[in-house]
Amino acid sequence: MHKKLRLGMIGGGKGAFIGAVHRIAAQLDGAYELVCGAFSSNPEKSRACGASLGLSPDRVYDSYQELFRQEAQLPEDERVQVISIVTPNHLHFEPARMALEHGFHVVLDKPMTFSLQEALELRSIADQSGRLFCLTHTYTGYPMVKEARQLVASGKLGNIRKVYVEYPQGWLSRFEEGGDNKQASWRTDPSQSGIAGSMGDIGTHAFNLAEYVSGLQVTQLCADINIVVKGRKLDDDGAVLLRFDNGASGVLIATQVAAGEENNLRIRVYGEHGSVDWQHADANTLQVKWLDRPTELWRTGTGYVSSYAQHNARTPAGHPEGYLEAFANLYRNFALCIKAEMEGEKPQKEWQDYPSIEEGVRGMAFIKNVIASGKSDKKWTDFKV
Repeated sequence: MHKKLRLGMIGGGKGAFIGAVHRIAAQLDGAYELVCGAFSSNPEKSRACGASLGLSPDRVYDSYQELFRQEAQLPEDERVQVISIVTPNHLHFEPARMALEHGFHVVLDKPMTFSLQEALELRSIADQSGRLFCLTHTYTGYPMVKEARQLVASGKLGNIRKVYVEYPQGWLSRFEEGGDNKQASWRTDPSQSGIAGSMGDIGTHAFNLAEYVSGLQVTQLCADINIVVKGRKLDDDGAVLLRFDNGASGVLIATQVAAGEENNLRIRVYGEHGSVDWQHADANTLQVKWLDRPTELWRTGTGYVSSYAQHNARTPAGHPEGYLEAFANLYRNFALCIKAEMEGEKPQKEWQDYPSIEEGVRGMAFIKNVIASGKSDKKWTDFKV
């Protein structure tokens, strides 16, 4: 990766938590250079953000429409190459569409779009564009999550029978959207977030992790969806029974009203002979449990893990790696694939292990199906895309 990829950002201005995370992740390996952006729908705020990031004033735009119009006119060796979109959900589709149609690769925050219909349309546009697409399901970037996936895929656990995944948070235990909490305001607003609250915000992470680690796909679900905090417009709590395509069953829990909880996402996958257990609070450790021998603790950065875990580990064993590094793994793998394409080379299989357009479509299908199931008096709902 001799030259840095030229990166542009849409959204991520002052007060936008995830924008800063994306910028740190993109810069951690020196694979990208932020060259332009439209950081806010407010032109003054966008320009102020660009100035604070040291960008040239003529590459800081008042709108994403202006960004695409102006960047497309620049010489090929100057114009942006990759667009990172970190806006609220209702502003995902149009910038992503325009980026792809202008020939730029796209990194998009999850969930992919405002609706399943938009997701399906964006998949078609991406396929036609020939550009690469990365969806930032962060937790798939952790080395020991990748190790869990590889262990399941190896068949050593036997046929998978049960999947438990849970994502408890407590930050919306009160009516935070009633004050000046910007994150709470848009995430609980149907006009910006879509038809789901907690199920769209963190339930999609849990769903993605369940399918990623197990290597299976959900075929049916049965959901109990709740609004716990009075006055809230979207779900803040829910539990879902799952059926997978190999006959396995599962349980998914996503709640943002579990007072005292932070972000301890956890997944357990049980096979005939053993199981894997990973949780965000101890991300460097994967518990591997066997039917007939002692439990093992597998650790990040060790020599016995798979090539996928080794490729995504950054420090020697015993040095904690976390959220920013996992996020950066997605950006780095995406950059490696783009560079390979530019140089006419085939990317290594470890580089290609990042969430893409298909995971985005299934995430939006999960939202639509889980909300429909929660409203239905029917026990099981077929998972339809």
